[in-house]
Formats: sequence, structure tokens, C-alpha cells
Amino acid sequence: MKTWLRLGDKKRCVELPDNITEPGRHACIVDNRTVEADVMVTEENILSLIVEGRQYRCLLDGDALVLAGRRYEFAVEDPRSLRGRSGGAEGSSGPRTLKAPMPGRVVRVMVSVGDEVEAMQGVVVIEAMKMQNELKVPKAGRISKVAVATDATVEAGQVLIVVE
Repeated sequence: MKTWLRLGDKKRCVELPDNITEPGRHACIVDNRTVEADVMVTEENILSLIVEGRQYRCLLDGDALVLAGRRYEFAVEDPRSLRGRSGGAEGSSGPRTLKAPMPGRVVRVMVSVGDEVEAMQGVVVIEAMKMQNELKVPKAGRISKVAVATDATVEAGQVLIVVE
């Protein structure tokens, strides 16, 4: 499977084998460079990766991934799909949840139920591994649920905010 990934302002051409989620060693091509990765799914949406002798825990969370405690937002651009280029046609209607990408402690909740928010607006700050991570809502809308409070401990995948 060949696709384009946009990580921040960088665009990468990525080729992954169709069986990438099957345990074992896989050859992936990133910008025409072959990268060998030993891949194992440890839990739903969590991969254990060994790349060039280094181990990484990779949490896939919607349109972001958490790698080594840092959150990276990404966009997949499929040149065959016009929806992928429009930047929001898919999944823009209906409620969307913001989930904790990692276990941690809620440092700050910046919204309340009923607040209007813009797409990619910061709404919650979680401290994990002595780093504070600002989490952003995936779309513009109205906050319909705030499921956490300041100083709460959260687990990876736990729903924090719902925006409609």
C-alpha cells in the first residue's frame, strides 16, 4: 500500500506491506528509503515496533499517533481519493470523541459542556512521563460531554471530550 503522509509541514511517501499488522519483520519504504521494522500489535491500536535496534511503543489515535511519549498529528493523502484531499469530508458530521492517547494525569481542562470550539483547538492538557501534552478537538462544534476533571488519572483510550 503506497500513500502520502503529512506530518506537520513535512510530506512523506510511505509504502507499507498489506500485512503490516501481522507480527513479524516488515520492509517499509519511506521516501524511497527501505526501513526494516519488527512489528507486533500488543493491544487494540497499540503497536510495538523495533526499528534499527530501538524499541518504540506506538499508539494510533484517530488522526494522531503517540510515539515515545510525543503526540504527532498526521493526515493521510490518498491521491486516488478526492475526499482525502478535501480535508474533512469524511467523519465531519456527527459526534467525535477525543481520547487519551496515553495514560497520565489531567493537568487542565479548558472547556465546559456547551462551549463552542474550533477545529484543532486545545481543550485538555495531560501530563505523561513528565511532559505536558495539549490535546485538541478533531473538529469544530459544541462540547456535548466533558468526561474528566483536573487531577484525574486517565488510561490510554479513555474518552475525555465529545464534540458535536
